[in-house]
Amino acid sequence: MFFIAWRCLIAKEARINHQIRAREVRVIGAQGEQLGVMPLHEALRQVDALGLDLVEVAPEAQPPVCRMMDYGKFRYQQRKKAHGPKKHTVVEIKEVKMGSRTDAHDVEHKVRNIRQFIEKGQRVKVSVFFRGREITHPELGRQMLRGVMDQITDIAKVDIEPRLEGRNMAMLLTPK
Repeated sequence: MFFIAWRCLIAKEARINHQIRAREVRVIGAQGEQLGVMPLHEALRQVDALGLDLVEVAPEAQPPVCRMMDYGKFRYQQRKKAHGPKKHTVVEIKEVKMGSRTDAHDVEHKVRNIRQFIEKGQRVKVSVFFRGREITHPELGRQMLRGVMDQITDIAKVDIEPRLEGRNMAMLLTPK
């Protein structure tokens, strides 16, 4: 298993400090600067003076490449990165619900809320729910959603067309 360190690959079982077997090593400083080729004992002396570790990052190179770093801190950060939460950009979807027999004034109020959400850059799911036998008239819900669509076409577009999902009919709106 490999961990990526800066621009170098470091094996999980990388050799550090006195585990390094080469006589001469190419040394990279703590800030990434090239310190050149030097005997191993000289590199170890410099690392001890700085309070860091000498980590072999490219053992197959001639001479092997070693980097000055705090190896414990590096391993901790790698474990934390591997097990930490995966941060993804979360697109917030607001949902506005209304019944199939919602009054026109209430629909206008909901449209104002939808406009506010769209202006903030949020996606909006508009759903109409059907109670009891209302489900036998899905055209009422479709008409209501079309009316909402007509009122906000200047700032939003329909991402998912109105469709029946159980007792709800929903559509998804996104900002233009």
